[in-house]
Amino acid sequence: MYGQPPYPVYGQPPRPPAHGGFASAFDRAAGFAAPPPPQAPSPAPAMPALPLPARKGRSASIWVFGVLGFAMLALIAYFAIMLGTAASVIGMVLALVPLAIVLFGVRLIDRWEPEPRSLVIFALTWGAVASIGLTLLFDLALTVAVGMRNDFFSAVIQAPIVEEITKGLGVFLVFVIGRRAFDGPVDGVVYGALVGAGFAFTENIQYFGISLIEGGALQLTVTFVLRGLVSPFAHAMFTALTGFAMGLAARRGSGAAGVIGTGALGLLGAIALHAFWNGSSLLGDFLLLYLTTQVPLFAGFILAIIALRREEARLTKARLDDYAAAGWFTPQEVVMLATPAGRRAGMQWAAGLRGDRRPLMRSFIHDAAALAAVRQRALHGHDAFAAADEQVLLMRARATRAQLLAY
Repeated sequence: MYGQPPYPVYGQPPRPPAHGGFASAFDRAAGFAAPPPPQAPSPAPAMPALPLPARKGRSASIWVFGVLGFAMLALIAYFAIMLGTAASVIGMVLALVPLAIVLFGVRLIDRWEPEPRSLVIFALTWGAVASIGLTLLFDLALTVAVGMRNDFFSAVIQAPIVEEITKGLGVFLVFVIGRRAFDGPVDGVVYGALVGAGFAFTENIQYFGISLIEGGALQLTVTFVLRGLVSPFAHAMFTALTGFAMGLAARRGSGAAGVIGTGALGLLGAIALHAFWNGSSLLGDFLLLYLTTQVPLFAGFILAIIALRREEARLTKARLDDYAAAGWFTPQEVVMLATPAGRRAGMQWAAGLRGDRRPLMRSFIHDAAALAAVRQRALHGHDAFAAADEQVLLMRARATRAQLLAY
């Protein structure tokens, strides 16, 4: 009709063609159906599998876990005989609470550059199985040699020395097995805290089981509050001192001898702190000493961890700046990858992209932190795989950036 536009008004959907997408029935081939429009590609499935850095020097052998598995069976038999099945199971369930608290704290520390999973499991298992087993064997040998000791000797002298040595041995073994994942003080604190957490878990099973057998539910509750809620980080904090010292030596590029020498100083500090902690429950008002000394010590430990993480961030940024100068990253990307505020902004930006690309951003951040650690090890010249890992991580970072920016 006159006055009607010959074409659809802008903003209104056009009418579909009457002949299935063709201008008329005459330009359509017989038996031919119009193909559907291609879908926009999703960035993740289109990319090939990315290469991984060399695992040698960054993972624990399966044979190590086999040996620890046999030791764990012996430990389970020991608890079943000494405490009984019921008390052992109840003690184990309650011991999971402080273990979860400590692991959550360790996770917060380890978020900057997460350690390899096999080494994390090894450190935790060493503390829970090997350290406990060696401590029990030494106690049995000493009992056979000199007889029973008084509570003061056992708690303030024997326990700190023997337990911290066996736990420190575990941290040193992590260094030997996973040298290429033991980059500095923060890593040492993480591995030391994991060994201590494992030790405390198994020790708590014994304490909780004995309390249940000797004093019933009331004594078990008191023991659980004191060991599980009031001081869950005690063993983790002690052994973290040993790990911190070993981490300092690792950052300087020291070998096994240098790590033992520097680690011995941290071990002395761990023994002294452990002895003071145990002695406060025997020699004075525990609550008063806990509030006036142990709480400030723990607060100081937290502040030290914060300072270490800031130093780790500074070092990461410095190493990534090297790659930015060579054109691998932009200065803005370095800020995003190497600072807490930048990481938060990057994750928020990735969440708003199509398909929620936060997993890609996490991979980008993780690979950048690993790249900075590789660069630091290369500067000391003690990593034979540094050049190969550098190429792999740069390739991964470039591919992940492409996936993040793909439409």
